[in-house]
Amino acid sequence: MITALTGFAILLLIIVVLRVPIAFAMGIVGFFGFAFMQGLSFDNFMDFRWAGALSMAAKRVVDTAQEYSLSVIPLFILMGNLVTKSGLSHELYRASNAFLGHKKGGLSMATVVACGGFSAICGSSLATSATMAKVAMPPMRKYGYSDSLATASIAAGGTLGILIPPSVILVIYGLLTETSIRELFAAGFIPGFLGILLYLGAVRYVVWRTPEAGPCGEKLSWPERLKALNGVWGVLILFTIVMGGIYLGIFTPTEAAGIGAGGAFVIALARKSLTFGSLFDILTDTARTSAMLFAVLI
Repeated sequence: MITALTGFAILLLIIVVLRVPIAFAMGIVGFFGFAFMQGLSFDNFMDFRWAGALSMAAKRVVDTAQEYSLSVIPLFILMGNLVTKSGLSHELYRASNAFLGHKKGGLSMATVVACGGFSAICGSSLATSATMAKVAMPPMRKYGYSDSLATASIAAGGTLGILIPPSVILVIYGLLTETSIRELFAAGFIPGFLGILLYLGAVRYVVWRTPEAGPCGEKLSWPERLKALNGVWGVLILFTIVMGGIYLGIFTPTEAAGIGAGGAFVIALARKSLTFGSLFDILTDTARTSAMLFAVLI
C-alpha cells in the first residue's frame, strides 16, 4: 500500500513539476517501480538484473502494438475525424436549433442535444467540446447569451462523449478489464440520454431564474425544421448500422469500427468535403491521438 501511494505521489510530482506527458510519466514510474519491487539496486545501473525490467518494458510495447483488439481505437477515432471534417457538427447544431432555438435558453439546449449527437459518432469528450465550441459559441453570443451559460452548456455537453457509444474510453476500459465492449456500450446509452435530459432541465432552471441569460432565438416553420434534418440522415443511418451490428452480434466491435470508418469516409466524399490536404490532416490527427492513447496503455 505504501509503495503504491509513493509511486502515485511521484507520478503527480513528475507530471505537475517537470511537466512530463502523462504516458511517459506513467512509464517512468512503472519501470523503476517494477525494478524496485524486484529488489534491484539503483546505485548500479549496469547490474545484469536490470535486463529483466528492460525486457518487461520492451515486451509490453510489442504486445500492445500487436494486440488486434486495440485496432478498434484508431478506427473509431478515424470515424470521428472524418465525420467532423464533413461538417456534421454544423448540421447537428442546425437541426437541434431548428426545434429548440425559439425557446428561452433554446440555443444552449440545442448545444447539449448536438453534443449528444456528435458524441454518438465521435467518441471523445475533448473533440466534442472543442468542435461544438466553434459551432455553438458564436450564435449564442449573437443572441446575447451570458458567457457562463454558453460555456457551461458546451462543457457539460462535451462530457457526454465518454458515455454515449462508441466511446473510446469505454473501449479502453473494456480492453483493460476484459469486459464485453458490447455490454459497456449498451450500459452507456441510458446514462447518456439521462445526462442529456438533466442538462436540458438545468438550462431551463437557469433561464427561469435569470431570463436574460438565455433569450429566445428565431422560430422556424415546420418545413424549415424538416429541411434542417436532411443533413443528419446519413450519419444516423451509419450510427444505426454500427451500433445495431454490434448489439445483434452481426460483427465484432473491431469490425464495426472498420465499417464505421469506411462509412464516414463515404459520407465525407458524398458531401465533397475531402481534399488531399484535409485527408492528410485527418490521418495525421488520428495517428497522433492513437499514439497518445497507446502510450498510456503501454
